[in-house]
Amino acid sequence: MPLPIEDYALLGDTQTAALVGRDGSIDWLCLPRFDSGACFAALLGQEGNGRWLIAPEGAGLATRRQYQDGTLVLHTEWETPDGAVRVVDFMPPRGRNPDVVRIVEGVRGRVDMRMELVMRFDYGGIVPWVHRSGDGLVAVAGPDGLILHTDVPVVGENFTTVAHFTVEEGASHPFVLTWFPSHEPPPRAIDPTHARTDTEGWWGDWTDRCRYEGEWSEAVKRSLMVLKALTYGPTGGIVAAPTTSLPEEIGGVRNWDYRYCWLRDAALSLLAMLSAGYTDEAAAWRDWLVRTVAGDPSELQIMYGVAGERRLLEFELDWLEGYERSLPVRVGNAASEQLQIDVYGEVVDALHQARRLGLVPHPISWALQRKLLEFLATRWREPDEGIWEIRGPRQQFTHSKVMAWVAFDRAVKAVEDFELPGPVEDWRQLRDEIHAQVCAEGFDEELGSFVQAYGSRKLDASLLLIPLVGFLPATDRRVIGTVEAIQRTLLRDGFVLRYETDVEDGRPVDGLPPGEGAFLACTFWLVDNLALSGRIDEARALYERLLGLRNDLGLLAEEWDSTTGRQVGNFPQAFSHLGLINSAYVISKAASLPPERRAG
Repeated sequence: MPLPIEDYALLGDTQTAALVGRDGSIDWLCLPRFDSGACFAALLGQEGNGRWLIAPEGAGLATRRQYQDGTLVLHTEWETPDGAVRVVDFMPPRGRNPDVVRIVEGVRGRVDMRMELVMRFDYGGIVPWVHRSGDGLVAVAGPDGLILHTDVPVVGENFTTVAHFTVEEGASHPFVLTWFPSHEPPPRAIDPTHARTDTEGWWGDWTDRCRYEGEWSEAVKRSLMVLKALTYGPTGGIVAAPTTSLPEEIGGVRNWDYRYCWLRDAALSLLAMLSAGYTDEAAAWRDWLVRTVAGDPSELQIMYGVAGERRLLEFELDWLEGYERSLPVRVGNAASEQLQIDVYGEVVDALHQARRLGLVPHPISWALQRKLLEFLATRWREPDEGIWEIRGPRQQFTHSKVMAWVAFDRAVKAVEDFELPGPVEDWRQLRDEIHAQVCAEGFDEELGSFVQAYGSRKLDASLLLIPLVGFLPATDRRVIGTVEAIQRTLLRDGFVLRYETDVEDGRPVDGLPPGEGAFLACTFWLVDNLALSGRIDEARALYERLLGLRNDLGLLAEEWDSTTGRQVGNFPQAFSHLGLINSAYVISKAASLPPERRAG
């Protein structure tokens, strides 16, 4: 059985990532990219689907663990009756091949250790051929190869590479696992000591560039590091999470592949990175965005692969039993084929934020935006699947219309504030038309709230974005009423559900069985609304509660299950960490205003 989601730590080299459990086992790792097949897939199955354990003989969970300050170098320590031992885990910044380095260090006494390496390719579906070659142990199957270098003797037992050894105080034993294309010769071993120094220095230099010095600095900086780790370095794309199929409800079917780049993350990501001083990362993400969405505006997708791939065919891995029996296990994401009107607004807003915050313009950015706006002008009235990617009938989602308004609003501002060319009067007219329609058809006077879709009486947490994107001020009576209605209807133990997933008119609201946790990004949006409406103390209290949901390493999944007190959903989740970063800015800015202006 895999550990609770919050018991995992993140390692990364800005091209892929590994999850290391508190028990010393790497249970998830896709090589060579975030979206490649996993060579360790025990997270979604059993040990036989691939994992890499290094721990004291007979030991359970580690006594303590922490990241070295300002890095993703993980220190995991065990206290045993015979002594203490530390395992240092990291992934060096990518050279030619991806490496995972694990260094066992004797802290006190003598500790008997065990190492179990179960190498499986294609998400645990392929057992490789293992043989010795030179000074390493090589595993090969199909296009994939792995080579293990260590000074510890290893043997094969039941398709598992095993080692039993003793580490004494002051001694260390390194293990280096390297992926390579199987048609190439196995690479030479890297020096683990030099790799550790380089990795510590690389992360330290990156963290030192952070300009955020406000309250909750530790949490903000750790979240920025998560975003950096989820960035695919060669292209600048940011994946939503490094995992697939971690369930939104334990035992449920809402299990999706998040190893792709969502356009709706773009504006928040640019804002977070530019505000913190990470101009290069913001520019790389902006450039990825422009390259990826270039082409026919009618073919704009809500998500893409890390290099801009468009075909994200969804299928199921029936040989994996799922995280805590949560089936199916999915690879790919069929939502990439949906119509979501909101993404046009998200793209235009992201590029507007880049202009506003001084990023050097991309040469084709404005021409591309004009094409998107031209297309949106003919399509914004249509129903769609909406921000939450429903798998039921299309609807006239209020949030989608609000984001269409955002697209034309930012276009008008581009002309007015930056003197860019365009049919500004047409855009003003469309902006006003959409605003009037949303206020007339998306607001329910009896409820005193905006609603999920035209004609519905259901609430939706995406409505919390109305003041955050500037559609209406946070002090508008309709926004205040919406916040109060969401607090009455969608709160679970103080945290916000995306929407009610129960059955309506005899069918599921979103085409799926009901049940999921509270959505953490939505709860951060509630924090922002409270702060912007002058309720600073309430905003701060809720923000502190959200910080308390992080695991001991500062990591957040997508959702929180208040019934079980566990993190659920893919992990760690960029959207959650983006919310954490941006809410810190919102609270700090609101609190800095004089009391008479806080709700103005």
